[in-house]
Amino acid sequence: MLIKSIPSWIVKENHATPEDVYLNRRTLMKGVTAGVAAGAIGGAAIGGAAIAQEGRAPMEAVRNEAYELDRELTPEEVNLRYNNFYEFGSHKRIWANANENLVSRPWQVEIGGLVNNPMTLDVDELIRKVGGLEERLYRLRCVEAWSMTVPWIGFSFATLASLAEPLGSAKYLRMETFGDPKMGNGIASQPWYPWPYVESITMDEVANELAFLVVGAYGRQVPNSMGAPIRMHLPWKYGFKSIKSIVKFTFVEERPVGFWEEISKGREYGFWANVNPEVPHPRWSQATERVLHTGERVPTLIYNGYGEQVAYMYAGLEDQPLFM
Repeated sequence: MLIKSIPSWIVKENHATPEDVYLNRRTLMKGVTAGVAAGAIGGAAIGGAAIAQEGRAPMEAVRNEAYELDRELTPEEVNLRYNNFYEFGSHKRIWANANENLVSRPWQVEIGGLVNNPMTLDVDELIRKVGGLEERLYRLRCVEAWSMTVPWIGFSFATLASLAEPLGSAKYLRMETFGDPKMGNGIASQPWYPWPYVESITMDEVANELAFLVVGAYGRQVPNSMGAPIRMHLPWKYGFKSIKSIVKFTFVEERPVGFWEEISKGREYGFWANVNPEVPHPRWSQATERVLHTGERVPTLIYNGYGEQVAYMYAGLEDQPLFM
């Protein structure tokens, strides 16, 4: 669903990306015909000259112009090598482990629970079922007080829900990543963690226009280190909520306990995890964030700058710890 009004975080596209990339993309856009609306632009061209990576096929997606940024995109090589993925270790060098060990094709995805249409299908079959992908430029804010921007490719959570047809009794969507210690060396070396990684969101959040299921980035299939072959991204929440390498979606009535919520007993990483500069982490401030690649430190925005689209979902929940 497109945003009808212009949110405060939107700026002109040539301010969000370097000029040569912007001009190159506009040239490409002119060559697209109406007959390829569901397919669109050759994914390798998205974001300029995307870094070629063995095993990452180009993905076709239409840029959704409603989702723009107030800062430049994080370079792909930075994004590929700076992220968290505890299934492959508890450090920022997990990218090498993930690239070497994560087998993202074939990949089975189970959708079930309180639904009319439970299904288990290959991730590429799921991508075909959604009937066309889009590219969105989103911020990502980590609970560790750093941030980046990413050109994600994927489809809305609402699309997934429409395929499954959840029952009225479903109140939450529970998601689970793979739990195979043979593939994830971090699982094998950190047995004290409550594997598999689990996260969940409310049905209101599932239906929100910003909630996005990611299958690609920078014009290609999403990299292993970023959560191949399918992950979620909720740009108004801290990054730990955006579960990677999902194998199971289950619509449930009772609220699940997330991976980090269970570990911290709710003291540091709660269910909601909405970005708020005024609520510090118990061990550091959230008032500012370090923008990767630029070396710049900027003020953190409430809901990561997406308040116009999401704040309504939390009205009347003042008694809950919405921000940690």
